[in-house]
Amino acid sequence: MEKSNRRIEIIDALRGLSVVLMVIHHLLFNIWQFLDGPRWLFTNPVFDILHLIFAGLFIFLSGVSSRFSQDNIRRGAIVAVFAVIITYVTVRVVNMPIWFGILHLLGFSMLFYGLTHKVWNLIPKMIAPYAYIAAIVLSVMALSDMHLTSDTAWMRDGLWILGWRQVGYVSHDYFPILPWIFVFLLGTWAGWFIKERKLPTGFYNIKPPIFPAIGRKALIIYLLHQPILYGLVMLWLRFR
Repeated sequence: MEKSNRRIEIIDALRGLSVVLMVIHHLLFNIWQFLDGPRWLFTNPVFDILHLIFAGLFIFLSGVSSRFSQDNIRRGAIVAVFAVIITYVTVRVVNMPIWFGILHLLGFSMLFYGLTHKVWNLIPKMIAPYAYIAAIVLSVMALSDMHLTSDTAWMRDGLWILGWRQVGYVSHDYFPILPWIFVFLLGTWAGWFIKERKLPTGFYNIKPPIFPAIGRKALIIYLLHQPILYGLVMLWLRFR
């Protein structure tokens, strides 16, 4: 991920760490949902905040990587296809629907950035992070203050993608476009500094153990981990 085409180990390591934490998060969900574990094991004030942090890190790093990609539209299309498959399986097979989860968001974000990156590049580098952070805060405020109860089909069935949900909407993994697209764009801003080697030399020479290898296989691990965990849970229940 550099001009020399060498991977930047710390970026891969952070991505690997975020994937491992998401796997643990889903493992705790399975224990609670299927094995009668205590609810607090999956959701409590501390875990809920940590979940947002490591999911946000994953989205941020995807934005960073988009600065190094030669074809974000292709990357986004591939991720979007996998996201659609996940929706089909969770709706038709396991009856735990995921309508717009983190892969849907990432696929959309990559496509969106691939099509509009020249516009975002016009924002001065010293202003961009403040603009993106302000957009994140304003998006969260807008989402928390607006409660839609419309009978209009396009509002009822479409605006949940942006982040406005009506009563009764359920998605077991939910990362709407707002505010998360701005976390992704914040990552693209940071990615410019990393790609242009504006950070201290030590940043590029850090070589953490284990996690970089996990980070390089992040998409595969994310796609396979929950089916594997779910299968293990079902086997446990069958033979218990």
